[in-house]
Amino acid sequence: MNKKAILLLLNVVLVLTVAYGQKKKKSKKEKTYYAVIETKYGNIKVKLYNETPLHRDNFIKLVKEGFYDSLLFHRVINQFMIQGGDPDSKNAKPGELLGNGGPGYTIPAEFNKNIIHKKGSLAAAREPDNVNPQKASSGSQFYIVQGRKMTKQEIESILQRKNKIAFEKGLMEFFVAPENSNYKKRYEELVASQNQEELKLLFDEVKPLIIMKLKEEGKWYEYTPEQYEIYETIGGTPHLDMDYTIFGEVVEGLDVVDKIAAVQTDKNNRPVEDIVMTIKLVKKIIFR
Repeated sequence: MNKKAILLLLNVVLVLTVAYGQKKKKSKKEKTYYAVIETKYGNIKVKLYNETPLHRDNFIKLVKEGFYDSLLFHRVINQFMIQGGDPDSKNAKPGELLGNGGPGYTIPAEFNKNIIHKKGSLAAAREPDNVNPQKASSGSQFYIVQGRKMTKQEIESILQRKNKIAFEKGLMEFFVAPENSNYKKRYEELVASQNQEELKLLFDEVKPLIIMKLKEEGKWYEYTPEQYEIYETIGGTPHLDMDYTIFGEVVEGLDVVDKIAAVQTDKNNRPVEDIVMTIKLVKKIIFR
């Protein structure tokens, strides 16, 4: 076989190898899990996100064990959310305060800036920041967002408020970081001399550094045009973004969420008439 023929053969083999690899890649299967929450008001079908595997797998485990069966939606706030998953709600007495129960463990937060609290989002409840600074999720309690439609001005106001808090924390962390000791020394000297003009210049100098670090750590809040549109047209609860882990969304039964959110509640936001749930996994949907 001459040299020209060998080169031609090698090119054919290369093309076939690449084509096979692309075909194999396209045929890779991705499993997506769904569950159905059954209530007397109807069924709510939810899709679980693969982007939050810890929460997804924990939810699947609890559903398989029958953990949620006969529990209540124990906290309901119209135009906000409906919450359930407290094991203490099983056979709870009328009017009993609920919301503190769980399976005895928490789940590390799995925040994702691309996943927002739109209407129908399935998210994990958690203890407040003062006792849970890592924002770890409850092992079992969850909520489904109802929320409301927001104006762009309202959304931007929420972003400004969240970023103000994030920046203040970032500012404190910046000056105590060993690598920023020179900045800290300048700051202390300017405070001691009460040089307000130089303090402002120092602040203007470090501000972009702090914001850049917050962005790298995913602690700076921004929305894409598409996310603005979702909140303006579908609605949700943007003030919860990047503070509570979202691990799924409603794909059928948003009207059921609305019905539950509209029920009469007591002073603790517990429905006056119990809303019992049963949750079942449905067959895996496989996308090619």
